[in-house]
Amino acid sequence: MKVYLSNSAENKLLKLSEYLLENWNLKTRDKFIEKFTEKINQISLQPKSCPESIEFKGIFKCVVTKQNTFYYRINYKINEIEIITIFDTRQRPNKLNKEI
Repeated sequence: MKVYLSNSAENKLLKLSEYLLENWNLKTRDKFIEKFTEKINQISLQPKSCPESIEFKGIFKCVVTKQNTFYYRINYKINEIEIITIFDTRQRPNKLNKEI
């Protein structure tokens, strides 16, 4: 299946990438991007390999790192997966409600 990022997820990924470069280093940023890409490849081949969210029906939750999770939905009609948002797990969980 084709996987794409919503505008919101794309912006969050860019900000996270910039944050990792500014506050950590290139190696850390590249390692995160590698893990993120591995997870995208995983859901592309096996869309339901991550658990479905308890709070949001039809939305799946993919843990990239202990600090970062992305949420996605599957559209079987057009054979696509949309990554809706990337969420920092250290934030208040109620912030996620506004993003999904």
